[in-house]
Amino acid sequence: MSGARVLVVDDEPHMLRSLRLTLAGSGYDVAPVSTGEAALAEFARRLPDVILLDLMLPGIDGLEVCRQVRQRSDVPIIVLSAQGDEPIKVQALDLGADDYLTKPFGAAELLARLRVALRRSAGRSDAPVFETGPLRIDFERRAVTLHHLPVALTPKEYDVLKYLATNAGRALTHAGILRAVWGKEYATEAQYLRNVVLGLRRKLEADPARPALIQTEPGVGYRFCLVASD
Repeated sequence: MSGARVLVVDDEPHMLRSLRLTLAGSGYDVAPVSTGEAALAEFARRLPDVILLDLMLPGIDGLEVCRQVRQRSDVPIIVLSAQGDEPIKVQALDLGADDYLTKPFGAAELLARLRVALRRSAGRSDAPVFETGPLRIDFERRAVTLHHLPVALTPKEYDVLKYLATNAGRALTHAGILRAVWGKEYATEAQYLRNVVLGLRRKLEADPARPALIQTEPGVGYRFCLVASD
């Protein structure tokens, strides 16, 4: 999406410079800032199409920026985290961030994640049917087919699949999925979710041991990936 407005928030000058050069070189309109306060001001002024958000910021941190932005907008947020930031990264995703990149990351991965986030944002709809590759989900009929053949799912398998598919491309936490499907009192019952995902993979994946649709995000949760049509 050439020309898309990207708000980049990072307090490391060399990282900010590198991100600005990479994104501008790919045709994006970049607004670089180095503090949480500046990020919120720039967000209100420019209404960006996507936000790249470092979590460890001086003053207002990335979590608070994420919380305040998500109260006002569903703009895609991709958090930038260091290798050891796993708990805070999960917190950001639970607050509504769409994805994350672990530093250090390459330009190709950054640009690919941006394209996915922007496609998701542009394609948001309440369409009654979801399709990716050989998989088809009819939300009105609660019917799932694979290679045009019906797939029998338990009620919880269907509910988890629906939630994953309607958030395709996003990194979703265990707690977030459990709250959405089972209820907030089940947010720590990760084994419930693992059992359902195991069942879904057996029924939907060509190779359940190497899933293409429902991929594990280590230490985080799951990501539902779009696949090419046959």
